[in-house]
Amino acid sequence: MHHWKKLSKEAIRKRVFAALDRNVNFYEEQVLGVPASHLDSKVFYQDAPFLQDAPFLSTLIRNPNHIGCHTLGTSEHFFSGTQEIERELIALCAEQILQAAPNACDGYVASGGTEANLQAIWIYRNYFRTELGARLEDICILCSQDSHYSMKKAANVLCLDLAAVPVAEDSRSLSRQGVAATLQQQKALGKKYFIVVANMMTTMFGSVDEADCYTEVLEQEDCPYKLHVDGAYGGFYYPFTEAQHQLHFGNPRVSSVTLDAHKMVQAPYGTGIFLIRKGYMQYANTKEASYVEGEDYTLIGSRSGANAVAIWMILMTYGYWGWKEKIRVLQERAAWFSRELQQEGIAHYRNPYANIITIRSEHLTRSIADRFGLVPDRHAAPAWYKVVLMEHATIEHLEPLLEELQAYKEVQVG
Repeated sequence: MHHWKKLSKEAIRKRVFAALDRNVNFYEEQVLGVPASHLDSKVFYQDAPFLQDAPFLSTLIRNPNHIGCHTLGTSEHFFSGTQEIERELIALCAEQILQAAPNACDGYVASGGTEANLQAIWIYRNYFRTELGARLEDICILCSQDSHYSMKKAANVLCLDLAAVPVAEDSRSLSRQGVAATLQQQKALGKKYFIVVANMMTTMFGSVDEADCYTEVLEQEDCPYKLHVDGAYGGFYYPFTEAQHQLHFGNPRVSSVTLDAHKMVQAPYGTGIFLIRKGYMQYANTKEASYVEGEDYTLIGSRSGANAVAIWMILMTYGYWGWKEKIRVLQERAAWFSRELQQEGIAHYRNPYANIITIRSEHLTRSIADRFGLVPDRHAAPAWYKVVLMEHATIEHLEPLLEELQAYKEVQVG
């Protein structure tokens, strides 16, 4: 399999500035019909010497608008240079991380995972209505009880019902029986078409759904469905730790995937990624955006091209093997902490391919959680608190927490 290669800082700098040179230059060109410009020169530096070595900051200042979906063909020609970087980024994520065939996917850099999830559900809602004559009340979002709240937000915004499949309390796993029971309940309510969301590492637990739990049951019941993968947390992590997973485009049942670069990639906020197989973006086309070259197929509309450049720069700085090594370090830390908790008899959950450890609330106090910035599953009467092994969370940071947990356990036992 071909893996993307790392680039030197100088190669990255030259590539980004070459892209900016292909974009419109608001400083020098007579561009009078576009409601856009560079950032306000009275507030933001325009010509500071350090900007020559700062491609991302320079892109922010030049302010390219990446409205539309650039993998479809025609887009606003004013920003063609940085659009090309976004297209390259979309292909890298779809093909080299998520096993899509070359040129098989469309996509764009969204404002975050929430928007990307809404984009998928919006497209499939319109697909069912357009192609199968479905009514809103015929369509159901099917996901697990651990799915991100953006699924409920999508149900609200898009006027759809949602059914949550229960998961096992300790393993956080789905069962075919649970899916089947939920499906029968929804069919009894008149639901005929299903927008399925499978989790690639949930935000709270790092748990992963087995796609077959959904698809086998739906196919046995002869229910039309579309399968979306929410990899907002795990999309840049799980494919590098678990080679045998099925939540990728190599699985013909997967139609779309959400990624989120402002989590594990440490890109700026506003860097979600939406990926979908060719042939589906048309169901989100807003033809009324006739003044936009290429029209608009996205929920967000105008968006910063600098965000696409930021993600591309990070991935190019590491290359495939550098990125895999970074993930391996986080895996080692997570495994170490999980072993220490196990030895102390502290109940917790960890997917062995994930970097989230979620501790049962009876093993700590609210003050311990607050001191170490642990996040509860719910702020009212929490049952779990999670530890996320990000780059800054070293073992030196974990040891004091472990000592606090040990001390609290001794008090409880005493």
